[in-house]
Amino acid sequence: MKRLLPFLLSMFLSACGTLPEPFYGDPGVEGAKLATPPAPVLIIPPPDNAMLADDSAKLYASDLANALANLDVPSIARPVQKTDWRVTTTAQLNGTTVIPHYAITGPDGKLYGSEDGAPVAAQGWANGDPTALNKAANADALTLTKLLEQVNAQVQQSNPRSLENRPPVVFFSGVTGAPGDGDNALALNMKRDLPPLGVQQTSSPAQADYTVNGVVKTKPDTGGQMLVEIDWLVRDSNNRIVGQVTQLHDLNPEDIIPYWGDVAAAAAAEGAGGIHTVIVNNTLHKKIS
Repeated sequence: MKRLLPFLLSMFLSACGTLPEPFYGDPGVEGAKLATPPAPVLIIPPPDNAMLADDSAKLYASDLANALANLDVPSIARPVQKTDWRVTTTAQLNGTTVIPHYAITGPDGKLYGSEDGAPVAAQGWANGDPTALNKAANADALTLTKLLEQVNAQVQQSNPRSLENRPPVVFFSGVTGAPGDGDNALALNMKRDLPPLGVQQTSSPAQADYTVNGVVKTKPDTGGQMLVEIDWLVRDSNNRIVGQVTQLHDLNPEDIIPYWGDVAAAAAAEGAGGIHTVIVNNTLHKKIS
């Protein structure tokens, strides 16, 4: 799911004199934004062995995916692919009710957990009644969410390479696009600010869980100022962007040309906190098979 989370830097250098401090304190609503794209998605295929007609199976898969998404489990109803985590739904008749059964399978084809759902009136289920199907999906979504938490904990704890059992390793590839000495100043400060947050750095991209780089864009703004945008991009080991920290602020050109100075220090400190949040959020949702 997509989230926008303000990340504001607290004031920690009170003795900076009259040097420009545009990134200190509260930079305003547009000052810093943390964007976290969807976590790894759970696929809900339309069930083909659940006593449902094709149209009803598609409707139920959609209802279940929506119900899980409402519980912060990113889910999509579609046919599965080899690399997907998926929930397979079957059903059995039990008197006048139908008992749905759910199985969680990983990309490796291994069954990681299963659970029965709540009984559903057989007539409503078999007829594909939209209200009955939606009610069943919402009732079982919470059960599935708890089962997924158990599966995730089991997988993470059993894997010594899991990020649950060690600090994340980050390759910082530098900063581009900044005027003056910004590329170098921002990079030096970022390399200094990440380790205290529990992030281990490496000089080898192949050994990293995440790769981080900064991109700076500037353009003229009103009053002779420059609008400075700093984007910190976080990619996983598959080179997929898992998060982005964006900082926006109006600066006087002399604040950063030719030297960034304290502006670079404040921007990197703020950015490092956002990067750490992206990594923590992604790690919490990562399922390592």
